[in-house]
Amino acid sequence: MKEIQTKRIPCFRRWTRTGWAAFASLHRPVTIGVLSVTMSILLPAAAAARVQVSDSLEICKILQIDEVGITGNLSSPTRSVVPPATLFDRKAGGAGPLQTLESALRLAPEVDVRERGGKGVQADISIRGGSFDQTMILLNGINFTDARTGHQSHALPVDLDCVSGIELIDGVTGVGAFAGAVNIRTAPLRPTYLRFEGAGGAYGYAYGNLSGALTAGRFTLFAAGSYRRSDGYIHNTDFDNWNGFLRMNYDSGRAGFFDVQAGWQSRSFGSNGFYAAYNPDQYEQTRTALASVRWVKRLGDVTLNATASYRKNFDRYDWTRGTPMNRHNTDNAGAELWADYGWRWGETSLGGDYTYNHIFSTNLGLPLAEPYGEYTHADARRVGNLWLRHTKRWRRFDLSGSAGVSFSPYGTAALWSLSGGFAPAAGLRLDAGVSQSMRLPTFTDLYYTSPAQLNNLDLGPEHAVSYRVGADYRKGRWSISANLFYRDGRNIIDWVWRPDLGDKWHSEQTSSLDTFGAEATGGYTSGRGFLRRATLSYGWLSTDRRGEVITSSAMDYMKHKLSAALEVCFLRRFTLSLTGTFYDRNGAYTAYLRNPDGSLSLDETGAMKTEMRDFEPYFLLDARIAWEKGCCKLYVDATNLTDAEYFDFGGLELPGRWLTGGVVITLGR
Repeated sequence: MKEIQTKRIPCFRRWTRTGWAAFASLHRPVTIGVLSVTMSILLPAAAAARVQVSDSLEICKILQIDEVGITGNLSSPTRSVVPPATLFDRKAGGAGPLQTLESALRLAPEVDVRERGGKGVQADISIRGGSFDQTMILLNGINFTDARTGHQSHALPVDLDCVSGIELIDGVTGVGAFAGAVNIRTAPLRPTYLRFEGAGGAYGYAYGNLSGALTAGRFTLFAAGSYRRSDGYIHNTDFDNWNGFLRMNYDSGRAGFFDVQAGWQSRSFGSNGFYAAYNPDQYEQTRTALASVRWVKRLGDVTLNATASYRKNFDRYDWTRGTPMNRHNTDNAGAELWADYGWRWGETSLGGDYTYNHIFSTNLGLPLAEPYGEYTHADARRVGNLWLRHTKRWRRFDLSGSAGVSFSPYGTAALWSLSGGFAPAAGLRLDAGVSQSMRLPTFTDLYYTSPAQLNNLDLGPEHAVSYRVGADYRKGRWSISANLFYRDGRNIIDWVWRPDLGDKWHSEQTSSLDTFGAEATGGYTSGRGFLRRATLSYGWLSTDRRGEVITSSAMDYMKHKLSAALEVCFLRRFTLSLTGTFYDRNGAYTAYLRNPDGSLSLDETGAMKTEMRDFEPYFLLDARIAWEKGCCKLYVDATNLTDAEYFDFGGLELPGRWLTGGVVITLGR
């Protein structure tokens, strides 16, 4: 396809399928037309089955084409009828000063990333004013959300070099995605290659990564392994992280298309103030194993899809490092089956899914009659969803709707969503959507008790109705998009301060939240020339709480977020990338006062002295300069270049200026 030189944008008149992997991989604007005619141009016959499924499955096709643009909406790899929004794209932003998933998501106006340590050691991901427990986490379209706590959901065994894109998915009917879903897509850099990266820097930082892929006919194998460590930037912030990930795709023809992924992760880290700002000696260790298989088979106008997944997680928490306190052993298993039928009046999908969650713990769950090893408590639950989805496209219009029923220990709930779009001109799309969602209490919400917290076994599901309107315009190398949204949340779960219960935090759902927001993103991207990328984004959020209570986190949302990114290429082989973000968080926190020697300040009764402080705005500037020739790349990163003092959680100090450098060697084609 490299020989295509015309500047004319191909214009087609109809798109009757929801498969979109090949087009999404182009990252260019194209006007979609008759799919049956153009498919043979873009993919060989052996890959046709893959076009019927989400972009998550297309991991090895690399097309080199000239200026080609695409308009149209992408289908979601979930029950949602709302087209996904891009949070990170490797081709557009991969050259930036980004080292972790968290650093990539920090730039997106829709997402609030609250870190507790450096280099993604521990972080919470929230969407549009929701909590970290209200976010569904998907890996290549497979739900791996942890039922114990959202703290662990995005602890996935993939490094940023494995990630081809990250998407935000709205309107997922059924249990789980109260505020939305984040889908992390992995893909190799090339069909066949071997890549090594080694880096080091301040605070005893070291990083090593080996990854590669092998493609032979209809078979693709993609694997990666890494190790990351640091001595820490202050007392007890050291960490050791190991990741291993494997993904295999095989198109067998008659038997269908198979996509298998598996991964393992081990993390141990000092947790200075992570869960109690006044305690510098906490420690945590987690181990995660996960696996899934997806099968896709097309039979005439019907496409059958099935998935099965499993995630195992161990968590050890020490209040004082070296003295075990809490232990958790969780199992999350799931299966899904659905069918897509393309016919004259659009595409109709019918499916269902089942999830099983189980936990052994030293303090979460119901007491066991006899201990199971070191565990004294356990609990389990089963959740199911049945859903029907239909999509119709007619010329410049599209309309999608879904309806579903969820089954859980809390009863049966009917859920629905509706989305529509209109393309009045080339490159321009207007869309609107409304959806209903819900979330079940986590095991931590139900059972966690400490000297400062009381659990609540009477918690029930959270419910919300979300509304969104948006516009997206792309022309050549330029793009701009804007969204307005409103979420009516009811029965919101949070920790509430209760003086009548001995001045403790109590797990309750006495609040309703009205959340309003606006987002705008625009920029320029080019694959050649001096200026390679220039983007600007802004997010605004406001939340009104209906309920006069003091909560621990519901009102600590990101009120303003302004991000800019710049990438230039000079002297043929050098690139300079800059990202800068201004953060303004709403709310206040409890600050523990300290003496000049750093010890906690106590009053005459021996109680710790505290005061309430508002979150202060801050600005972070990161930079990367790189030199690349052939298979070798050298780079130097500087995060928090201005050495700003900041924190995402009240009083929890985050790293200042951090310098690192590395080398990348890539062999293959």
